[in-house]
Amino acid sequence: MILDAFKLDGKVALVTGAAQGLGQGMALGLAEAGADVAVLDARRSGETQHLIEAMGRRCFVIEKDLRNLSAEAASAVVQSVVESLGRFDILFNNAGIIRRSKAVEFSEEDWNAVLSINLNAAFFLSQAAGKHFIAQQQPGKIINTASMLSFQGGLFVPSYAAAKSAIVGITRALANEWARHGINVNAIAPGYFETEVTAGIRSDVQRTEVVLSRIPAGRWGKPEDLQGAAVFLASAASDYLHGSIVAVDGGWLSN
Repeated sequence: MILDAFKLDGKVALVTGAAQGLGQGMALGLAEAGADVAVLDARRSGETQHLIEAMGRRCFVIEKDLRNLSAEAASAVVQSVVESLGRFDILFNNAGIIRRSKAVEFSEEDWNAVLSINLNAAFFLSQAAGKHFIAQQQPGKIINTASMLSFQGGLFVPSYAAAKSAIVGITRALANEWARHGINVNAIAPGYFETEVTAGIRSDVQRTEVVLSRIPAGRWGKPEDLQGAAVFLASAASDYLHGSIVAVDGGWLSN
């Protein structure tokens, strides 16, 4: 049955930035599909843990700030998942931050902070995951969170646009190297979603009207709108998909 290809029974996933918002939504989707889930966030992930365990799945919480994550520390994260949940099959690089300012006023601190978490941590965790999968001679799934700004420049978010554009680059680069090992590296590019990041926009009536007028679906996305794509990319149903960027944006990029 084709639906069996979407099941994640017996799999273990690590989702970063899973305390709330999109990361929490995708972690819950993977758990509902059958996976045990390690959730990593700089904030407490108690709510996410409770919801995952309520489904009868195991949850391992890692409270960690990914800023300035080293390659060695990334390997330690992967090893901790293996030790706590018994195996490691899926990495979801979702953690990210955003800083807003005009380019001529953008601080070095904000530039480095965004690149450190949104790009560097994603690469080093992917590297650690790839090493593990290859050493174990097992297939694996790596999913990155890209963005509409992987394709567009945006306004007043130069470091975020740079990081998300680079996420597309490393997704394709790692897919090229690791496909022969049975490792799928793909990305999801969310559009405008109801999250903490878009709270400022959603509180501005005029800006909200402009945004919604551009989205063919006519509404903001909700975290659960990403669950289908997340489960697909994490499952055997996507075994022949390598280096793809799946836009989940209500049609924004098509308009």
